[in-house]
Amino acid sequence: MKFLIDNWMLIGIALASGGMLLWPLISSGMAAGSLSASGAVQLINRDKAVVIDVSEAEEFATGHVGGAKNLPLNQLEDLLPATVKNKALPLILVCPTGARANRAVAMAKKLGYEQAQCMAGGLKSWKEANLPLEKA
Repeated sequence: MKFLIDNWMLIGIALASGGMLLWPLISSGMAAGSLSASGAVQLINRDKAVVIDVSEAEEFATGHVGGAKNLPLNQLEDLLPATVKNKALPLILVCPTGARANRAVAMAKKLGYEQAQCMAGGLKSWKEANLPLEKA
């Protein structure tokens, strides 16, 4: 006990540095179900994944993943079951930055789409990977 009291600063520094080392693992775990742009391309080509863009119509018109269906986030629960009837198909949910798509993954999983995933970084990462965009 005396050691702990005498070396409280050293112990605090050790705990803080350990926390900083673990932070990347913890934060990447929070975005569970997210995949890279190249991973999304593989899912689309190999597993016939359906791409759902949860952006608003104006954002969707400025550019989207080829073949994506536009279902704004506020209408997702109502329109998704009619748009994608096969719940076994992988779903890739996309938005400009990935924030709304993360929320959409939770909604899709609640509706029974267990293979729903978010594209990490959204359309921004798609553009950075030099992948083509369609414009409406």
